[in-house]
Amino acid sequence: MTEAERYQITSNDYLDLIISYNQNIGAFSRYPNAVNQIMNDKYAVVYIQENNLTGSTFKQYGYTPLPACYGLAVQKSFEASGIQRLRRLPNFNLRGQGVLIGIVDTGIDYTNKVFRNADGTSRIMAIWDQTIDSPNYPLPYFYGTQYLKEDINRALSSANPLEVVPSTDTNGHGTMLAGIAAGSEVPENDFSGVVPDSELIVVKLKQAKPILREFYLIPTNMDCFQENDIMWGVQYLVNMARALKRPIAICLGVASTQGAHDGRGALSDQIAIAADFSGIVISVAGGNEGNAAGHFYSEINPSIGFSNVELNIGENEPGFSMELWGTAPNTYSIDILSPSGEYIPRITESLRVNRDISFVFEKTEISVVYQMVETATGDQLIFLRFREPAPGIWTFKVYTRGDISGTFHIWLPISGFIAEGTYFIQPDPYTTITSPGNALAPITVTAYNPDNNTLYRRASKGYSRINTIKPECAAPGVNLPAPTLTGGFANMTGTSAAAAHTAGVTAMILEWAIVKGNYPGVDSIEVKKFIIRSAKRNTNISYPNRDWGYGILDIYNVFDILRTSVRSSSNDY
Repeated sequence: MTEAERYQITSNDYLDLIISYNQNIGAFSRYPNAVNQIMNDKYAVVYIQENNLTGSTFKQYGYTPLPACYGLAVQKSFEASGIQRLRRLPNFNLRGQGVLIGIVDTGIDYTNKVFRNADGTSRIMAIWDQTIDSPNYPLPYFYGTQYLKEDINRALSSANPLEVVPSTDTNGHGTMLAGIAAGSEVPENDFSGVVPDSELIVVKLKQAKPILREFYLIPTNMDCFQENDIMWGVQYLVNMARALKRPIAICLGVASTQGAHDGRGALSDQIAIAADFSGIVISVAGGNEGNAAGHFYSEINPSIGFSNVELNIGENEPGFSMELWGTAPNTYSIDILSPSGEYIPRITESLRVNRDISFVFEKTEISVVYQMVETATGDQLIFLRFREPAPGIWTFKVYTRGDISGTFHIWLPISGFIAEGTYFIQPDPYTTITSPGNALAPITVTAYNPDNNTLYRRASKGYSRINTIKPECAAPGVNLPAPTLTGGFANMTGTSAAAAHTAGVTAMILEWAIVKGNYPGVDSIEVKKFIIRSAKRNTNISYPNRDWGYGILDIYNVFDILRTSVRSSSNDY
């Protein structure tokens, strides 16, 4: 790849598109003069020159190729998860020896003592910082900068570490996740990560390009990451683990409400590919959208033909996007009533609709795009963009055609990507698991408070739109001690904290299974089955359910069941 071609990967003048090429290079002919970057056997990214992303661009390329935008899933755990009980057994003092922890997030404060060995050297094997452009990019990714362990140790031994390795975590989210999963013991602060003897590989995500952020109307002050950069990050972790011949437990604490919420899509597919390899286990945050009032669901009675949707828009809402997904075989269309009473009659459905609406009595502009058959799902998508929406209650009638009941969901952006005063009047707290938490392969985790065994009040709830059981389990995720950017500690709450805790627990299983040779070849699906079978369950609750999944994570029970199974198998011979 030439320097001119490499420039297009990070340039704000180029739009990234994720295409499913399936090893058919003829798929690139639709994008003449574009740089093509193959990710794996199924997906590639193309970079096209585009200064302004509009509804017509959407109509030209479709919904699926546009990278979704992800934010962060964030707001005493060892006893609750059975870790201390297990470690009291001499043969099960599993601390992550020989296992890697992979983090794809906001980076890491590599100077923090919780990521160092007793001799002061680093426990971080590599950092890929996508935000720093240099000739030292990792191959075959062609952007960012890679810092290996020797670079980090050289920095730590210098007077000014950041002059040698300038990678930082300005948010703190990635540092906290890494600390929860794999931080070294700090007895004076009563702190330890779940697997303090493991080593880490970290990807610092670059911010989404302005062209994409502007299209989705995401506030400029919020951390926002592109789907393809996350995909490259997961690919990097997998390739590094293979090169080092080590098992890896990966934590993803990012979240998006974009997409069909059915486990299909580029990032979900890529995670499924990675999770199918032995020695790789992926834990994903379920999201914190359960009480955000950002989801609406309805079943339309065919004798009536429509449902009413009421959306309150706050006083300080500059704009946002919204997605309606209607279930086939029915088709769907909408009309719009503004707070001042201005009415936009029903926009009739057709194969593809692209309409820009300007209101007379409000400054509001709404772009409406219909995709009758969305490529990845086969269902219908109605995509809306609101610019300078008037505050107050907006009413939509959603119509359906068909001789059976039609069901549809609408999702607003994640909390932080939208003003607090924007919400559905009659929201549905279920089917709020965020992407990539609806993907089939990873372990999707919700958060609970181990002090009182109550679910975290903001936790997203399942199932997926096609009723895949998500989340699979609940893990401690309220007030977990975690390292901060100032060298101290603070409590972290949210499903991303629960996912980091779970990643540490899965690293314990990988140590027992692969490093110690008890179950070579174990992968994400098998580890997930271990966790499901051994989860703690309340006799007064029916499982699985949309709040708790199959129950509460308990690593002691995992090995207790495995020990019983091994004993039973031995007695059979």
